Amino acid sequence: MNISVCIATYRRTDRLALLLDDLARQTLLPDEVVVVDNDAGGSARAVVEGLRAHSPYALRYDIQPERNIARTRNLTVALAGGAWLAFIDDDERARPEWLERLVAAAQEFKADCVLSPVEPLVPDHAPAWIRNGRFYDFPHLPEGAVVPLNRMRFGNVLIAAARLRAEPGPFDVRYALMCGEDSDLLIRLAAKGARIVWSETAPVYEPVVDARLSLRWLLQRALSGGQGFARLALEGKYGPVGYVRRIALFARALAQLLLAALLGLLCVPLGRRRMAQWLVRAAANLGKLSVFWGWRYQEYA
Repeated sequence: MNISVCIATYRRTDRLALLLDDLARQTLLPDEVVVVDNDAGGSARAVVEGLRAHSPYALRYDIQPERNIARTRNLTVALAGGAWLAFIDDDERARPEWLERLVAAAQEFKADCVLSPVEPLVPDHAPAWIRNGRFYDFPHLPEGAVVPLNRMRFGNVLIAAARLRAEPGPFDVRYALMCGEDSDLLIRLAAKGARIVWSETAPVYEPVVDARLSLRWLLQRALSGGQGFARLALEGKYGPVGYVRRIALFARALAQLLLAALLGLLCVPLGRRRMAQWLVRAAANLGKLSVFWGWRYQEYA
């Protein structure tokens, strides 16, 4: 299999260097690695050029100066020459068997696309309520399961390039600095018959940085995720949407917001972890409601 690894990066030069080193240690080496820098100043160039001479794979580097995650990912696709494209975030780490296991899963399950876990690495110095709260975890699925539409996300994915290149974009640039461009693309592919499966065998690891070790960050992330879900739902990505379904989505989100906020307050005497778990749910439902009045939270701003 001819494989390109695609990385969109923005001012994470130290993390990017570690990731590129991980890719050089793969048991199945990629044919090329494509790095597109979303920093107009080209802060990642020195990292890439410093590794180019002794890299075991071909390295491509370019700059996409407009702050837009979808445009940046689109340029990685345009530059990549592989028949299969693996996407990994610039702040993630990959064990040596990562790419080999993604490929094996694609072959075993005859998939057009394989999604695998992104496992958070919470530092030991994080507050106890964060370490015990599992706030950064994402749901897992059985090996080989077809991924439900509401579980579609990038971060660790192998996908047939022909599927991507048949899509306009392929990422929708209207998302700009909002989250959800990855879910939108995968849902479009699934609607056109792409077989998208889950594999537990090829996890990557995301160290949780200190800037994310706060209730404020968790609430903002939940709000953004709630907005992304509601936006896709109201666009009909999860099924036809009429007045009844719109009203049901609004009413359910409002009820869940009020209940979660109340339970968050009632849990204050029980400790910050339980309080935060309910407040995060409240923030997610607030995000859903905010879509109805047209607010767009720009997470990547």
